[in-house]
Amino acid sequence: MENKSFCQSCGMPLDSEELKGTEKTGLKSEEYCKYCYEKGKLKDANMTLNEMKNIVKNQMQLMKLPEHSIQKAIDYLPMLKRWKTKTV
Repeated sequence: MENKSFCQSCGMPLDSEELKGTEKTGLKSEEYCKYCYEKGKLKDANMTLNEMKNIVKNQMQLMKLPEHSIQKAIDYLPMLKRWKTKTV
């Protein structure tokens, strides 16, 4: 089975190099996507988990994904590295 990595902020699959964010050195991040992370920093460091849940939900609805898939993604967010130590 393929070992898939996901953005540790939004949960997006990091299945291509162009989706990965960048470190300070310019290298691709192995943990975060380009929408969440750039030049070694989270783009919106003050974002709350609830705000991220709303963004993920809205983006997945725009993609016309099934509601059960959307809910599964939202439920997974608190397990990601960025949110494990934060409260809602």
